[in-house]
Amino acid sequence: MKMTMRWFGPGFDPVTLDKIRQVPGISGVITTLYGVPPGVEWKKEELFALKKQVEDNGLVIAGIESVNVHDEIKTAGKERDKYIEKYINTLKIIAQADIHLVCYNFMAVFDWTRSDLAKPRPDGAFVMAYQQELIDKVNPENMFDVMNDKAQGNLLPGWEPERMANIRKLFELYSDIDEDALFANLVYFIKAIMPTCEQYGIKMAIHSDDPAWPVFGLPRIMKNNEDLLRVVKAVDNPCNGITLCTGSLGSSPSNDIPAIIRSLKGRVHFAHVRNVKHNAPGDFEESAHLSCDGSLDMYAIMKALYDTGFDGPIRPDHGRTIWGEVSMPGYGLYDRAIGLSYLLGLLEAIEKSK
Repeated sequence: MKMTMRWFGPGFDPVTLDKIRQVPGISGVITTLYGVPPGVEWKKEELFALKKQVEDNGLVIAGIESVNVHDEIKTAGKERDKYIEKYINTLKIIAQADIHLVCYNFMAVFDWTRSDLAKPRPDGAFVMAYQQELIDKVNPENMFDVMNDKAQGNLLPGWEPERMANIRKLFELYSDIDEDALFANLVYFIKAIMPTCEQYGIKMAIHSDDPAWPVFGLPRIMKNNEDLLRVVKAVDNPCNGITLCTGSLGSSPSNDIPAIIRSLKGRVHFAHVRNVKHNAPGDFEESAHLSCDGSLDMYAIMKALYDTGFDGPIRPDHGRTIWGEVSMPGYGLYDRAIGLSYLLGLLEAIEKSK
């Protein structure tokens, strides 16, 4: 496993590469060209400049998160083939940079949703949280404004203002799209890009829905083990795989994360490993990575990854805001560094127990 950390790039991320480099055991970062809208082809010179900046700081780009999929593709719009071709051209540029992992999602309208971006905990830390009863009181067309207010000027990946400017139109685009239609559009997309992925050795890793159930009546197709198995079987190609996110899948207590990992042996290309604490049905909050701080068995999760031969990039995910750090919600340096060290400790114990 290659231990990494997400980095949001120059001009976006207050956590700098020189600080990430000091985290023991880290080998690289997961990043992307932030600010490039979905459907716009990447520029080779911009990606190579980003790569050089990372490597000048003693790290590597271990994967791209994300190359966002245009809504014309997700909804089978009239121009979807044009946007798929642009996506393929971007994949070729990524391969030219010797990067061979791309994380993406196929969520409708909202990439992820929370009711609170800074819920106070008894120990004085702050975490992101979700309460369905609060979400149910929000007009979905106002959700971007609600999230933006809670972010207090911080970057919210997946909530880019240029895309959310006409949220009513986005909802209209998906008004006739149910789960079967969205899944069919996903399969069409994957089949279209697979020849390029095979040619250049690119592993595509679809991220699960967050949270793991429909929100605002929008279709969700990556919620559980059945959904994840369905997509890898629909396009049975080694390049077509999963981003195993324990936090998004773990938002639903019915998801057995270690069992999901074992069922997907060989098709987990990327792992986001973090903990969540279940408070009630539809009510969860993010926690420290430590097993006893949340509801997930992190040892069992790491052991399942180890036992199935997972050797791809892994990263700690959303952390608490602690020690007065000012950062993007969930992406401060301090708690993610603690989480990374904890995951490495679990991994060392698992390896030595063999």
